[in-house]
Amino acid sequence: MKATLRFVARGAVGLALFIGLVFGVRYFLQARHLESTDDAFIEAHVMQISPKISEKVLRVLVEDNQMVKRGDLLVELDPRDAQALVNQAKANLNSSLAKLAEAKAQLAAVRAGQAQAAADVNESRALADNAGKEAVRSKTLRKSGAIAQREFDQMMAGELSTKAALASKEQKAIGAESNVQVAVASVASAEAMVEQSRALLDTTQIRLDNTKIFAPEAGRVTRKNVEIGNFIQPGNALMAIVAPEVWVIANFKETQLSRVHPGQPVEVRVDSHPRLRLKGKVDSIQDGTGSRFSLLPPENATGNYVKVVQRVPVKIQIELPAGSPLLVPGMSVTPFVQVR
Repeated sequence: MKATLRFVARGAVGLALFIGLVFGVRYFLQARHLESTDDAFIEAHVMQISPKISEKVLRVLVEDNQMVKRGDLLVELDPRDAQALVNQAKANLNSSLAKLAEAKAQLAAVRAGQAQAAADVNESRALADNAGKEAVRSKTLRKSGAIAQREFDQMMAGELSTKAALASKEQKAIGAESNVQVAVASVASAEAMVEQSRALLDTTQIRLDNTKIFAPEAGRVTRKNVEIGNFIQPGNALMAIVAPEVWVIANFKETQLSRVHPGQPVEVRVDSHPRLRLKGKVDSIQDGTGSRFSLLPPENATGNYVKVVQRVPVKIQIELPAGSPLLVPGMSVTPFVQVR
């Protein structure tokens, strides 16, 4: 009986050693072909939704974990103050346009006056030239006694009169040109006021548009932190939208990266679903360790130095089959990169 028990015990020990050897060899062979880490998580695009203006919340149209499409209305703020500013800006723009039209009409009038003044100068110059020629002829005729002294004096007086009229018309033409310059400046000022009014209208219209907050991309609403009646400020986190596309960020030790390259196939196991096996591939390796981009990166040049194996984030794209369970950012996973 004792011999039988001894034989059974030896057989059990031998079988256990054999099974252990088989699994050990299998593990060793797999380890030569795989690199893995348990410091890996699901990641996704998370868009923070914040207001651009200070205003009271009028309506909230979404709930936590609700799926939304791009362009869906999420939150509506009280638009009355913004609408009043838009109405005021429109009134200012109409007033500026009216002043511009008035300035242009005035410019047209003074330009017409300038043209008339120029015509009068030409007419007076022609009369003065003619009077000067008559005066020259009168001097010759007076020397020969062909005309009386009285007629000669009239000719000379006419010459002086036309010259004086010409000088007066020239002064009026100079004044008309100055008026045109003033009118042109008035038009330019009115145009600047119109542009300023349009810019103010655009600004107030943007403020009015910002009373409605839309979804920038499709995704799931999370961390909703806004209710009707809240008075919110620019930059307040109202909610976040998590995009449906997910990937894995695996923080491999730097000693593992010698065999990890973009394009290598990966099997991903999710902690929350032990039987789930996801296929993927290495997308890229970050240019820097995680500690290098931390809030307070290490300063190894000061104090005592203790060497610590660094970890480098590796992005892994994964394929989600139809009907796969919900994977959210932060879930723990274990990737196995096939390096051979």
